[in-house]
Amino acid sequence: MALDLKPLADRVIVLPAAAEEKTKSGIIIPDTAKEKPQRGEVVAVGEGKISDQGVLVKSQLKVGDQVLYGKYAGTEISLEGADYLIMRESDILAVL
Repeated sequence: MALDLKPLADRVIVLPAAAEEKTKSGIIIPDTAKEKPQRGEVVAVGEGKISDQGVLVKSQLKVGDQVLYGKYAGTEISLEGADYLIMRESDILAVL
């Protein structure tokens, strides 16, 4: 997916995974009870962060990585009909 948005510094743009529609046992979850997803796909990555010594530290993430992030991490934006999260690389907990 090509995005015309380039994050700055150590920020990344994540496309959140869809919320679960039903449980493993088959119970349908109503919209009011759905939890915010905590995983998604990285769609854009910034250049990296400047260290205290003035050296550019490149991002460890790349486009296409499946990641886990904190429940309240990032800033929600809507672009081209899709919802994305912009967050710092440090807000990402793990790569799947």
